Amino acid sequence: MLYRKLSRESRVRRSMLAGITKDVIMNESVVTTEARAKEVRKFVDKMITYGKKGTLVARRNALAFLHNDQEVVNKIFNDLAKRYETRNGGYTRIIKIKERIGDDALEVKLELV
Repeated sequence: MLYRKLSRESRVRRSMLAGITKDVIMNESVVTTEARAKEVRKFVDKMITYGKKGTLVARRNALAFLHNDQEVVNKIFNDLAKRYETRNGGYTRIIKIKERIGDDALEVKLELV
């Protein structure tokens, strides 16, 4: 599977992606760069799929990725799983906003559908 390195070491990249994933799940939207948003989208979809499965193994996998944040995992399994039970993927959308002043990176809004 191809992925973006985002100019980070693997442990720092994984932690950053987990943090942005938690923000998207709790706030239901986040503003970030396009490259990060495209990478985080995969993990948000995977977490919601875990919630739809609802098994103990799925809950433990979600907890392991999200740094044992019980509040976020409870929201996934109790709220988001019910909201998306009839949807077969594509739980997020990316809306382009503007180019950031300074480094000219494209900023986007990543939100739950």
